[in-house]
Amino acid sequence: MESQSHTEVVNAPIEACFEAITDFARYPDWFSGITAVEILESNSDACKWTVRFELSMVVKTISYTLAYEGERPNGITWRLVEGDVNSVEGSYKLESLESDVTEATCAQSVDIGFWIPGPIKRTFEKSALVDSVRELKSAVEAQAA
Repeated sequence: MESQSHTEVVNAPIEACFEAITDFARYPDWFSGITAVEILESNSDACKWTVRFELSMVVKTISYTLAYEGERPNGITWRLVEGDVNSVEGSYKLESLESDVTEATCAQSVDIGFWIPGPIKRTFEKSALVDSVRELKSAVEAQAA
């Protein structure tokens, strides 16, 4: 399982970035492909959540549940609990560059569990990762404006 990462500079405070990442109920508003979210467990004080997602992948919709653990406001990690994919592990690391500027790095490894030709799979995974970080940036900057 190959890990990929992408970094964007977000023109918003680190706390705003962390809040957007952990506001799972709003993912369908800004995260392309996410069509439904169900928060199964939530403990914001301990920075732990279990969340079920539905993701529209052009040819089919998949469902998966992730367990999240975070360290406010520096980042969050996740791992697959169950679903239509074999494995998912990832993280967001946030670094405050200035009071209103944050570096957001997402790293993720995914084994979707069904065959896609290697070059197409790598291109899809990389573009999905890059798009998700750029969509986070857009959502946070729009809310901070």
